[in-house]
Amino acid sequence: MDLRSLDEDQLPQLADELRTFIIKSLSKTGGHLASGLGSVEITIALHYLFDTPDDRLVWDVGHQCYPHKILTGRRDQMSKLRQHNGISGFPKITESEYDHFGAGHSSTSISAALGMAIAAKARGEDRKAVAIIGDGGMTAGMAYEALNHGGCIDTDLLVILNDNEMSISPNVGSMSKYLSRIWSGKFYSNMRAGSKKVLQQIPSAWEFARRAEEHVKGMMVPGTLFEELGFSYYGPIDGHNLNDLLPLIKNLQHLSGPRLLHIVTRKGKGYEPAEADACKFHGVGPYDAETGEVAPSGKPGFQSYTQLFSDWLVAKGKKDILLHAITPAMREGSGLVEFSTTLPERYHDVGIAEQHSVTLAAGMARDGLKPVVAIYSTFLQRAYDQLIHDVAIQDLDITFAVDRAGIVGADGATHTGNFDISYCRCIPGVIIMVPANAKDMQELLNTAYQYPGPALVRYPRDNTNKPDNTDTDTTISLGKGLIVREGKQTALLVFGTLLDSVSQIAVKHNFTLVNMRFVKPLDEDLVDTIAATHENIVTIEDGCIVGGAGSAVIEFLNIRQLYNPCLRIGLADSFPSQGSRQQVLREYGLDEAGIERAIQTFIGR
Repeated sequence: MDLRSLDEDQLPQLADELRTFIIKSLSKTGGHLASGLGSVEITIALHYLFDTPDDRLVWDVGHQCYPHKILTGRRDQMSKLRQHNGISGFPKITESEYDHFGAGHSSTSISAALGMAIAAKARGEDRKAVAIIGDGGMTAGMAYEALNHGGCIDTDLLVILNDNEMSISPNVGSMSKYLSRIWSGKFYSNMRAGSKKVLQQIPSAWEFARRAEEHVKGMMVPGTLFEELGFSYYGPIDGHNLNDLLPLIKNLQHLSGPRLLHIVTRKGKGYEPAEADACKFHGVGPYDAETGEVAPSGKPGFQSYTQLFSDWLVAKGKKDILLHAITPAMREGSGLVEFSTTLPERYHDVGIAEQHSVTLAAGMARDGLKPVVAIYSTFLQRAYDQLIHDVAIQDLDITFAVDRAGIVGADGATHTGNFDISYCRCIPGVIIMVPANAKDMQELLNTAYQYPGPALVRYPRDNTNKPDNTDTDTTISLGKGLIVREGKQTALLVFGTLLDSVSQIAVKHNFTLVNMRFVKPLDEDLVDTIAATHENIVTIEDGCIVGGAGSAVIEFLNIRQLYNPCLRIGLADSFPSQGSRQQVLREYGLDEAGIERAIQTFIGR
């Protein structure tokens, strides 16, 4: 209501103040900076003109939602953005009545807003629904599924395409702006509706008029695709010019049916470092607001698992010309930058299209290539059918480098990688590997690449020791774990990178410590031996307990009719909160102290 009490000529000043606040606030917390800076004006315009929270604004992905959060009463909470017990970096329906739909994964906004538009009509409610989607979100098939459906039904839906990659030349921009004003105005809309009624009585004349209109529009603006899908198209216009945005959106509010407004914005708008390198400032840690210099992370002698994978991929690619790398729009995040510049002809960024990335790899593998799909655990969920139907059933040779497995930290529940072990363990023929350190990482990647079927190597967003060299040859015998230390009575079977966290526990209490390395195939001989020589078995994993690695051990013990007391330590049946990786692990009892406490309680019983 404060925003709507302003005069229109005050809104550009508000935009400047909002942009300045975002730059200073995120310099302390980090976050998705560039996208938010690019969406300031459209956010102001939408909240200024629409009756939110009654009218629905649905943000795609959510990277651009910071201006929205600030304008809807959360300015003072931005100091805890993406932090433990702070506000989410994405829209979240439990956080605010203005967050109409949770986001985090791409290309869901049009479907959700369409559903809300259908609900409003069904309930007889005079309520608007607006979907705001970026051009990156339009690379995913789900967006077109929604457009295909929305264009053929009579619903009050406005889609705003926030295009932050295109540039508009002044002439084209001026012409398209002029045409958009005409096409969204009452005169043109009434004339078009009246002409339709008259000309439809003369089929040949109506068809000629319809084709002529589409031909003229097609020459002037890139909207023919959306018009063919059934959406009235307006734009492209400058998404940073409130003098253009406000009257056009006002006109669009009074129209009915599915409409699409195409705005062009600039990522990082108003902050020179982010404008110069929008990719770097897409998701960024704390930085110097004056210079844009990002605070260093990590410590000497350590590097991320992502960087380990990157080094391995480049080295392996140089040795094997059949290796092709695939990413669904996560080149930087998945560590494929060096590969893309070193071996560009074998690098494939398919956009935000996880389903396509997996089936593309299947096609490559079917005809003799050796694809490596670099994908986040949370995004592999989107390609689950393709993993089963196109890859596993056909037993195709594909290596999946599953990054961000387990707790991811600040991005919270929408990006957590807790579920991959559970949802992949049930798929026949799929190998699942869990490295505990840098040596494991390299050797298990080699093992996965050599394995003639689908193989997953899962690893967290975390650091490990830096190896002396990149090993592209050494493999590990399939399904074989490693006893790290011999102890008595209780054995700790660790799946993944929590091995270091429990090593001191094993020494302190004289427990046997095992680096399992494989979830599937499980090292049954080793588990058999452990069960025969130890009273208690404890499984430890950075993933959900339900259906996880510990469940695999219990299932095997049950088949063998071995009834050792078995404690499963992992993530409980809930969605993890946000915070640093270490904070969340501690909250869920997966730090060293929490694990030791759980084991002592178990043994005491």
